[in-house]
Amino acid sequence: MDDNHIVEIRDLVKNYPVGGGHFTALRDVTTDLVVGEFTGLVGPSGSGKTTLLNIIGGLDAPTEGSVTVLDMPLGGKNHKELAHLRREGIGFIFQTFNLLPVYTVFENVEFPLLLIGMAADERKELVDQALEWVGLTDKVKSRPAQLSGGECQRVAIARAIVKKPKLIIADEPTANLDAKNSHNIMQILVHLNQELSTSFIFATHDEKVMGYLTRIIHLIDGRIDEDEHISEPEYRKGK
Repeated sequence: MDDNHIVEIRDLVKNYPVGGGHFTALRDVTTDLVVGEFTGLVGPSGSGKTTLLNIIGGLDAPTEGSVTVLDMPLGGKNHKELAHLRREGIGFIFQTFNLLPVYTVFENVEFPLLLIGMAADERKELVDQALEWVGLTDKVKSRPAQLSGGECQRVAIARAIVKKPKLIIADEPTANLDAKNSHNIMQILVHLNQELSTSFIFATHDEKVMGYLTRIIHLIDGRIDEDEHISEPEYRKGK
């Protein structure tokens, strides 16, 4: 795998059984994702962007082709090996937040660090830092039900970045947010991308998100229709 690539995809096909036949969600997808990129998979519903995101994250397996993530070829890996990859190297941000309702903000963000067996003092330092990044240091003892939608998404971001993963996968991260909160979230993610050199891959059809991307891979009917590199994202033009 090229040292500059965080993801390599070759001749990827994904079929799902439907009745006596199958539905092809992805067909002949070949691309590389470069370290530090702020990339979006963009397309209408059913274009295959979430399927591709799930395969990159080791949550689904391709029917044909190969996928290598963080130098690990995913083909033939068992659930334990894929879980280890996700736990150690990938952060996930979901549109539904997926916070644990009985846990405080601090405990929700701390949870990935517990899974990797980190010591308590180191956990506290990283959680405090992550919550400072997303502007929630005053909410450490709150529970999700006490937070707004924008605050819940910021907790989800803090949880994704707390272990400083090399890759963050975000599926429609602004889908449940208004315009102001969407821009706030994207500005936080751009800052983290620049500060930590974390690579981001989004699945989105939100124009607000697209305005922050430095690369847009357009998917139509499971194929890459266009691969667009953007030297000056829209959000920078207003500065």
